Amino acid sequence: MSIFKSISAAAIALSVIMSPITAHAKKDVAEKTFGHQKTSVVNPEWLKDAVIYEVNLRQGTPERNLKGMQLQLPRLKDLGVDILWLMPIHPISEKNRKGSLGSYYAVADYKKVNPEFGTLDDLKEFVRTAHTLGMKVIIDEVCNHSGCDNNWLDNHPDFYVRDKKGNLVSPYDWTDTYKLDYSNPAMRDAMYDALTFWVKEADIDGYRFDVAGEVPTDFWDGLRPKLEALKPVFLLAEASKPELTLNAFDADYNWPMKDVFNAVAATGGANTYAISKGQKLPSQKASAITDLIARQKKQYPQGALNMNMITNHDLNSWEGTEFERLGPTTGAFAVLSYTLPGIPMLYTGQEVGFNHPFKFFEPDSIQPDYTANQFTAFYSMLNALKHKNHALDAGIDGGDFTTIDTADENLIAFIRRKDAQKVIVITNLSGEVVTPTFRSMPDTSGMTDYFTGATAAIPTKMQPWQYIVLTTPLP
Repeated sequence: MSIFKSISAAAIALSVIMSPITAHAKKDVAEKTFGHQKTSVVNPEWLKDAVIYEVNLRQGTPERNLKGMQLQLPRLKDLGVDILWLMPIHPISEKNRKGSLGSYYAVADYKKVNPEFGTLDDLKEFVRTAHTLGMKVIIDEVCNHSGCDNNWLDNHPDFYVRDKKGNLVSPYDWTDTYKLDYSNPAMRDAMYDALTFWVKEADIDGYRFDVAGEVPTDFWDGLRPKLEALKPVFLLAEASKPELTLNAFDADYNWPMKDVFNAVAATGGANTYAISKGQKLPSQKASAITDLIARQKKQYPQGALNMNMITNHDLNSWEGTEFERLGPTTGAFAVLSYTLPGIPMLYTGQEVGFNHPFKFFEPDSIQPDYTANQFTAFYSMLNALKHKNHALDAGIDGGDFTTIDTADENLIAFIRRKDAQKVIVITNLSGEVVTPTFRSMPDTSGMTDYFTGATAAIPTKMQPWQYIVLTTPLP
């Protein structure tokens, strides 16, 4: 689509500085495979066709707080958002703080709301409003480490990992945090207590857990039944670790797919961020996407979910905006993030084509203008497709995924099918005009082109980075 091509040109001039806090567990895919097993996790019914929206309270609205974000909820409901993911809401530690505001992920108190964002009552009202509008709310939680002056350090110093000299340990180079000790049963119980607290007090619907792969899996396995005793919950792991989805998590991050997206864009010369930073990404074509899906089918238990994305807070602030990393391919990869198996997500401002890397430790004077535009229409259509065509449902009862064999390594083509509903996606992931050729031509009878409304047809030529989405009639 032309909107993505035009904005990508402006992205070239942007510069983003890598941060030490982004050593998140992108490369933690376990060697064990679980494809022969079925997950014991029962997903909430509302998850199967859900769209996640990550909320950056600090930078996303002029008010920079819960009450300000609450004003945005009707707009997000109209957009088609189902799950609101609030970045961490807790007070931020002062000791070893980074910048004037500090990192969301350096928690000072696990049972309080950051005054920067409001009060516990404000959070409760936010959740009630979201629920009234038919949306769910999850909060971002940091269980691997706390801030350097967390209240536990005074009351429970034994909750923390120490080196041989008795010094507190900062994971990686996150010098504003100290690592928690999961060999201490009392520490585990205190964390369980904190996590059940927010479900009981604020009626939240689950969590996104930071660096979940660094916390012992058996802790997560013990958490799920405690939360489900209160209500059905959605648990999202910031990790790419299949064993986490066996008994604890509904979904994890599809970091490997993000890496493939970046590499394919770079191979086609569209990843200006990789060029500007001198990154040496692997040479990959469209087939790398379907190869990864085949590997993940073996790695993950049946019914496990991956969250697909083209941006999030880490990527936006530290690894380039989607327009820098994907350029004119942004629209194509956004379509894939919705139509490949899994759950799609949007990040604050993505729905209006916001092309700016948010500051992480300081107030950012540049904020999104949420006036509806072509990007809003594009993502609204993708959200509606996700909701209405159950061939795109996530989970073990979702639509089948079948690759359409093509002789062109630059094309990805596949069918999602559930009962009478069907979606066909064909995308040219190159900067060249290609002629689509298939070993077996897909049946498009009774289908329409979702973005144009025309009768479905396979084009004789596909332009650089062009995508088509064909669908059976929607309810």
